Amino acid sequence: MSTTTQAPASEATDQDAFLARLREFVGLEATPTRYAQDAVNQAMIRHFVEAMGDENPVYVDDRAARDTGREGVVAPPPMLSTWLMVGYKAHTAAAAGAAPDTPMARLLALLADAGFVGVVATNDEHEYVRELRLGDEIKMTTVIEDVSPRKTTGLGTGHFITTLRTYTDQNDEVVARQRFRILRFDPSGAKPAAPAAADPALRHKPFILRDNAFWFAAAAQRRLVIQACTDCGTLRHPPGPICPSCHSYAWHEVEASGRGTVHSYVVSHHPKAPGYDYPLTVVLVDLEEGTRLVADFVGDAGEVEIGMPVQVDWLDYDENLTLPRFRAATSASEPTEEEGN
Repeated sequence: MSTTTQAPASEATDQDAFLARLREFVGLEATPTRYAQDAVNQAMIRHFVEAMGDENPVYVDDRAARDTGREGVVAPPPMLSTWLMVGYKAHTAAAAGAAPDTPMARLLALLADAGFVGVVATNDEHEYVRELRLGDEIKMTTVIEDVSPRKTTGLGTGHFITTLRTYTDQNDEVVARQRFRILRFDPSGAKPAAPAAADPALRHKPFILRDNAFWFAAAAQRRLVIQACTDCGTLRHPPGPICPSCHSYAWHEVEASGRGTVHSYVVSHHPKAPGYDYPLTVVLVDLEEGTRLVADFVGDAGEVEIGMPVQVDWLDYDENLTLPRFRAATSASEPTEEEGN
C-alpha cells in the first residue's frame, strides 16, 4: 500500500520539478535489445522442468505434444525470462564498472543521488501471446513505461518505475510481454514495523474453491489428504480438476500419513504480517506419499535442516479453519504435542 506524499508548497514545487526530470526517461528504451545466447532447446527445457518438478509431457515428449494439437515440444511459459539471462561474466563486468551507460542506468543514478537508494520489486505481470517452440530465437526490448509521483510506503518514500519488456522471435513476431515494476525508496525515513500480534485468527485466509474444498474440509477434521486420479492413480497437490498425467477428470482422496522430510525451507523476518510469530519458518515437505506441501514449522528456526524428518501438526485459525503445519518427527512411543488449540 502506498499514498501520495503531501508537502508544503515550496517542497511540492521541488518535487514536481524532480518528477519532471524523472519522466523525461519515459518512452526511452531502458537498455539495449537483449538477445538469447541459445535458441529454445530441449536440454534447457528438461533441466527447468526437472528442477521445478513439472511432469507435463508436452515439454519433453514430441508425440505427447503433437497429440494435443501442437506442432511439437513447447517450452513452459514461466521459463520465458531464463532464455535471456546473462552469465557470470556479464555480472562480474557490471560489478567492475563496465556496465553500459543506458537511460535506465541514468534514471537510477538520478534517483540514487536524491537519496532513493533502496530497491524492491513490486509487480511482475506476464502476457503470453504464443508458446515457445524448439528452435525459436528470442530477443527482448525494454522500454521505460512510467515513473510515478513520490509515494509514501511502509519501506519509505520513493518512486515506482514501470518497464515494459517485449519478447519477439526470429521473425520479429511478439511472443510475450512482461510489465515489471520496482520501487526506488529512501530507507532513512522508514519506521521499524511494530511486532505483529500472533493470534492465528488475524492471518489472511486461503481461497476455498470448488476444486480444493475437499482438502480444507478434511483439514477441519485434522486429516491430511491428497487428491488421487481414479483412472491412473497419480497423486497431485495442489488439487486441480484434471489429472496432469492422463487428463482424467475422475478423482478421489487418499489419506496421507502426515510424515515426510524437509525438501527446502525459508526463515522470514520481514515484513511482519499479523497473526504470525517471527522469525517465521516455512518448510517445503516431501510427504511419504510423494507429493509436496508448504506449511509453517513448529519449533526453533535453527532446528530445521534439509532432509530432517517431520510430522504433521495442526493449528486452529478460528472455529471454521484448521490448517496443517509440521514439527520435527518424534519416535513412535513419544506423544505429539498439539499447540494452538
